[in-house]
Amino acid sequence: MKIEKVKIRNFKVFKEVEIRDLPNMCVFLGANGVGKTTLFDVFGFLSSALKNNVKVALNQRGGFKEVISRDSEGDIEFEIKFRNSIIGKVKSPLITYELSIGLNEQKQPIITKEILSYRRGKHGRPFRFLDFSKGKGYAITNEDDFEREKQEFIEKREEQTLDSPDILAIKGLGQFQKFRAINSFRRLLENWFVSNFQIQAAQNIEDTGISEHLSTNGNNLAQVTKYIFENYPLVFASILEKMKKRIPGISDVKASETVDGRIVLQFQDGSFKDPFIARYVSDGTIKMFAYLVLLNDPNPHPLLCVEEPENYLHLDLLMELAEEFREYANKGGQVFISTHSPDFVNSLQVEELFWLNKNKGYTTIKAAKNEEIVINLVKEGDLLGALWKEGYLKGSGIKN
Repeated sequence: MKIEKVKIRNFKVFKEVEIRDLPNMCVFLGANGVGKTTLFDVFGFLSSALKNNVKVALNQRGGFKEVISRDSEGDIEFEIKFRNSIIGKVKSPLITYELSIGLNEQKQPIITKEILSYRRGKHGRPFRFLDFSKGKGYAITNEDDFEREKQEFIEKREEQTLDSPDILAIKGLGQFQKFRAINSFRRLLENWFVSNFQIQAAQNIEDTGISEHLSTNGNNLAQVTKYIFENYPLVFASILEKMKKRIPGISDVKASETVDGRIVLQFQDGSFKDPFIARYVSDGTIKMFAYLVLLNDPNPHPLLCVEEPENYLHLDLLMELAEEFREYANKGGQVFISTHSPDFVNSLQVEELFWLNKNKGYTTIKAAKNEEIVINLVKEGDLLGALWKEGYLKGSGIKN
């Protein structure tokens, strides 16, 4: 599944923002406080609304008044366009999810609009497979006939009334396979991942147990290492080979179980007989290994968001890390990254780079591929990180 467009209205610093033609890997620049974390939180908000309800998602962020853009009127609105995975050589149809959140007469948050629609070919009008407002609406049950019958498609509706007007319709309907588009978007929101990796958490000695995926802060790194080693030996061997190339001296990594039932992550330096446990190796070594584990997950996340991956890493590793992210994205797991590192940006392709600019309290987003001067300079051999430092990405820094 791939997100192609995100449109945001009245959500914190994003009064009116639209990002089109999103590639598999997207990197976002900008000064502190312009909204890079807020951009990622769009998916966090939707995920929380799906898991709980809209009211809970708003309260987790201070309530409706704190979430809606300052001095704004109307609803908080999101529009996400995406495609499911390509089957064979057939390009899947463009799917649009729209969500609007407002207040009722009692000043309680409700969903004023929730729509999921397909486009009928290149020029046809979108066809709504889900249409809900204030807790009532319908879903189409014969979705499988849509692609086969095209313009002759005759819908079969299923009317629904939700328990509350602040509950997402995709929460319940997305559990059924017959609602394929709804199910697909629901899985994206359930399985998206934001990396908030913390060195100290990853250095902990963990109790035994099964962890199939790395946690957001990396505190189960030893458990995941053991799981991949035991269940996906070829994947682990690939991780280890990459680790050897990136960190001088590292010859092996093991997750060993102690006599008191805990798991210790150990790194073997080829120059020494005994391995070092995680807390005694460098922060950069731990972080590089954690990223390799995350990016080689046998069951990757559909959307991976990573903030400032350059921290603790030597600049010589940033180009290879960028390539790791790109490889992950090209396998089907889309990646959004924020960074403050020109060296990391030097490794990017022009279509992968975006920057945020805050003006008079609100943030807009620009794409490098839409800036003619940037495109021309890159064609002449200039690197994007160097152009950023020289001020060619207008609005991406503190002073410009």
